[in-house]
Amino acid sequence: MIALDTNILVYAHREDSEWHEPADRCLTQLAESGAPWAIPWPCIHEFVAIATHPRIYDPPTPLADVIEQVKCWLEVPTLVLLSENPGYWESLRDLLENGRVVGPQVHDARIAALCKQHGVTELWTADRDFNRFQALPTVNPLVLNK
Repeated sequence: MIALDTNILVYAHREDSEWHEPADRCLTQLAESGAPWAIPWPCIHEFVAIATHPRIYDPPTPLADVIEQVKCWLEVPTLVLLSENPGYWESLRDLLENGRVVGPQVHDARIAALCKQHGVTELWTADRDFNRFQALPTVNPLVLNK
């Protein structure tokens, strides 16, 4: 199962992003494939925060539009939402210790732990910081689909 990181969600949503078209194609491809695909809940939270942030986007996406976008994703029957289950702490702890993760990188470790716990085989992201988590293969689909 493939999971999407926040940056792919933001780029697919924001038409003013230079990566909009390839990100939108990637997301559409997953949603229409008929196969299960995933979004970790922390990525949805971060998507809402980034898309509506007035210091990141001028103008930011209105909250109502962001809520509608998330609603649309949640309606895709093959979407799997990744959240913490029993054993999550052990997965996160291993990633923190093995990757010597501290500070803001804990957020990425959280996403990696959720992916690992749910059997994600590949995380699609444009964030190279995920390379530190050897147990989670990552792909930047934007460079492949531009």
